[in-house]
Amino acid sequence: MTRLSPFNSPLFLGFDHFERTLDRISKAAADGYPPYNVEQLGENRLRITLAVAGFTMDDLSVRVEDNQLVVRGKQVEEKERVFLHRGIAARQFQRSFVLAEGIEVKGAWLDNGLLHIDLERPVPETRVRVVEIRKPESSGRTIDVAPDSANDRRP
Repeated sequence: MTRLSPFNSPLFLGFDHFERTLDRISKAAADGYPPYNVEQLGENRLRITLAVAGFTMDDLSVRVEDNQLVVRGKQVEEKERVFLHRGIAARQFQRSFVLAEGIEVKGAWLDNGLLHIDLERPVPETRVRVVEIRKPESSGRTIDVAPDSANDRRP
């Protein structure tokens, strides 16, 4: 089945970056693993919490790639463990979050199977600059304005 995209038109040349971003967002939305919360901690602070039971710090990576926060998890299989029932997911995952302009990742930590990532939008400094008002410079030159001969026609 052919996938329809609004960017397939020849009028939209050079928009493949947007198409890839939309594909990545739609795939991430379809996969609900691992579940996560986004919490507002203050006016300019956020926390993303992912439920990553069974993963250790060595199994997880948190990176900022361009304007995206990318969290990856991959567990190393232990050969000596025999599971009679495995209800805790052990599959690898990648979860991406698009970051707004200026958002900074302040830190991440793993606590009781929850990966917490703190984000902050720095408050922009208010900059005040005084602009001096000066008198126009007089160069002593005079400018003669000649009448425009095209507009100066008389009948």
